[in-house]
Amino acid sequence: MSDFLLLLSSTAPVFLIIILGIVLRFLGQIDDNFVKISSKLVFNYSLPAFIFLKLTLKDVSQEFNTSFVLFAVISTIIYFGLCWVVGKALSNDGKKVSAIIQGAFRSNFAIIGFALITNVYGPEAITKPALLLVFALPLFNVLSIVALTFPLQHKGNDRIKNSIIEILKNPLFLAVVFSVPFSLLKVHIPEVVVKSGDYLARIALPLALIGIGGSLNFSYLKDSLKESIIASLIKIVFIPAIFTPLAVWYGFRGIELLTLFILFGTPTAIASFIMAGAMGSDLKLTGNIVVLSTVGSVITITVGLFILRYFSYI
Repeated sequence: MSDFLLLLSSTAPVFLIIILGIVLRFLGQIDDNFVKISSKLVFNYSLPAFIFLKLTLKDVSQEFNTSFVLFAVISTIIYFGLCWVVGKALSNDGKKVSAIIQGAFRSNFAIIGFALITNVYGPEAITKPALLLVFALPLFNVLSIVALTFPLQHKGNDRIKNSIIEILKNPLFLAVVFSVPFSLLKVHIPEVVVKSGDYLARIALPLALIGIGGSLNFSYLKDSLKESIIASLIKIVFIPAIFTPLAVWYGFRGIELLTLFILFGTPTAIASFIMAGAMGSDLKLTGNIVVLSTVGSVITITVGLFILRYFSYI
């Protein structure tokens, strides 16, 4: 029981801040404009600063594990394929199919995931998750383009090309890429820069979590509820329940296993809603999946972490 309460103290603050965002939105204290501006601040400056500082102050050559990255990438591709099969089985409507596929596979790894990992293991443990982000971020984006292109019978070449360009310009991706030579060459960063960057980095996760709460829209829940529930259960229950034991069997433990569980089990990314709108997918269904998976993950992530801690895997 004490272990469960300890883990709850790590997960609850993350979701309480999301709930704060929901409450502030309901009270009219924040609006779409706040969410839009704060998201840009977090995405373009604060979170990249957080990632850059954590990586430059570590020896990334000692942290990188090829088998860990390959396991995450291959697992993601496999469960993306499974989500595709489920999406096609649930609906013949291309808009719904694309929304189900993207909603069921795409994780909010960079924000909710990083917040959970730092709460469980501390900020210094973010190195391996940040290095994995270099591979997970492009993979999520490219697979999302595929999911939102073929069921809708769009021509995908230009979209995939544009997506790759956007990935290469992504501030989170660039933060990891530029931090690697600083780490490997042990470049000294002036203390004043580190402290200034640290101030900026500290607001990243709380502000991002408030923005997630403020962006959740519960008014869509009456639409496509069956598909929304199934896609959400796939995202936060079935994927982590299938692939986390495989990671345990493969031999991953500690921060690597925690990172994989978080990658598999975090709720659907808010970015999926943005991409769905831009590419003509079912916005309401996508919004439902984001809401339901976020709310449900409060329970599933806490229980999953408890099981992993109970068996001394993390």
